[in-house]
Amino acid sequence: MIKWTAELVAERFSEAAQTAERLPPMRVQGYFNCWPDIQRMAWEKLGTEPPVYRFPPEPAAIDRMHETMRWVQWLEEEQRHLIWMRAKRYEWQKIAKRFGYCTRTAQRRWQRALLAVADHLNQGQAEFVTGHLSRASGGRPTHE
Repeated sequence: MIKWTAELVAERFSEAAQTAERLPPMRVQGYFNCWPDIQRMAWEKLGTEPPVYRFPPEPAAIDRMHETMRWVQWLEEEQRHLIWMRAKRYEWQKIAKRFGYCTRTAQRRWQRALLAVADHLNQGQAEFVTGHLSRASGGRPTHE
């Protein structure tokens, strides 16, 4: 059985965000026509951007993403936004500005939210292995 830590949970959320980004976009069917595509001149093609091709994620990655998305049900709404913003690699300053915190407070609340998920996964046995917060110290910073 895996001993979940805050770092493992953070990695899983990051992987889930990357997997979600690689999924094909949702499109409404809409209308279509049977006319052939318009053949453009070379000078007309200069302003167009090349299409973006993304490799689809593996089915196992999609399953892990769905499992990870279920974990956010254990968190409050603010914690959910905080974790997903960090998983999508937003800068700490932008995250802090979004919530009205200083940067360090945003980091501490992010760690606390990750610990809550790890705690739930371990059923009360989570520990922040290499970071500043640990369950043994009651959530207070420790010095290594």
